[in-house]
Amino acid sequence: MSQFVDECQLNVRGGDGGAGCVSFRREGPVAMGGPNGGDGGAGGDVWLVADHNVSSLLAFRDHPHRRATNGAHGKGKDLHGRTGESLDIRVPIGTVAYDMYSGERLAELNAQGDRWQAAAGGRGGRGNHRFLSNQRRAPKFAEQGEHGEERWLKLELKLMADVALVGFPNVGKSTLISVISAAKPKIANYPFTTLEPNLGVVSLDDDTNFVVADIPGLIEGASDGKGLGHQFLRHVERARVLCLLIDLAPVDGTPPQEQLDVLLRELGAYQPDLLERPRLAVGTKADVIRPEEVAALGWDGPVMSAVTGDGVRPVVGQLASLVDEARRADEQPDPSVIVLRPEPVGAVVERIADGEYRIVGRDVERAVALNDVTTPEALAYIDQRLERLGVPRLLTRAGAEEGDVIWIGEFSFDYQPGT
Repeated sequence: MSQFVDECQLNVRGGDGGAGCVSFRREGPVAMGGPNGGDGGAGGDVWLVADHNVSSLLAFRDHPHRRATNGAHGKGKDLHGRTGESLDIRVPIGTVAYDMYSGERLAELNAQGDRWQAAAGGRGGRGNHRFLSNQRRAPKFAEQGEHGEERWLKLELKLMADVALVGFPNVGKSTLISVISAAKPKIANYPFTTLEPNLGVVSLDDDTNFVVADIPGLIEGASDGKGLGHQFLRHVERARVLCLLIDLAPVDGTPPQEQLDVLLRELGAYQPDLLERPRLAVGTKADVIRPEEVAALGWDGPVMSAVTGDGVRPVVGQLASLVDEARRADEQPDPSVIVLRPEPVGAVVERIADGEYRIVGRDVERAVALNDVTTPEALAYIDQRLERLGVPRLLTRAGAEEGDVIWIGEFSFDYQPGT
């Protein structure tokens, strides 16, 4: 039996881009052979893809690293390198991706086939034929490939269900879901037999069906994390309807109304809008208590016994009606939430210490990272690129003086105004 895992860490890395090639035509009949170095291929991307055939995050618990393939290097005769293959990572529907360090929510995959680019592949370097110009007739340099994006993600699974069964431990949730669906959860006569959520499909007829989630038992203080409360309550968030099961014959003698008050209090403390969801409170274990005793307890809601089946069908019918109303209210299902963080435009100069500055900007960093800084011709090209991007003007405005250390990515140089 596979283990259910609803939280994990995942390291994703896009493939590195291939390097451009430095090459020249060398053919007997050609008197003036020009540059013909091909471009490097781009690295593959890493995508998260929602798949209904995946039910857990177990695959990432012991093997958290995923990497796309690299792009191939360019070759002579204008032969471009092959693009690296992208990697599709299949995750359960309802998976939420967060940045592991900042906690920022990056994406939610709520429907079959939803895709999100978790890490972009690096751009391939340009071959020397790309740098041919009237002023540069025989370029002897090419760009290196760009490294693929890498990040650590925290993945959480929030089950997608129409109805969430909520109640104290040993209230009969597992028995109920085993009776009304084909789910076969563990059932025993002691608390906390359910340590992971179970899903079951309830079918009343060909046109009426809904998904029920059996949420592990909650206790008072669950919203503060007691009894793994946060881990369990997370799976209630997306349920359209809440079915609160109340034990009419509890071992500790807690009155039904007090049970209901505790459950509502914990749900509201965890996420206030849960109290606005349609809900149905049902008394359970009617087979071990007489009707007059139920009245004496002050319970006037519906009652049932999942063991004998008494009262189950009316309860399922009411839940089906509530689900139908909730579905009609949702004119459109929640789309995948993808947070797009725009890349900074241009360049920004940051002073990091006395006499030391860092230039931040994708175009500026690329101009340095993709070129061979040990080649004089490539250095001249970098100077031209930085000039076009307005870097000297930005450094002057920032107060940089001759001899100050300027950092661009991992490359540093001494600032010389006017050179």
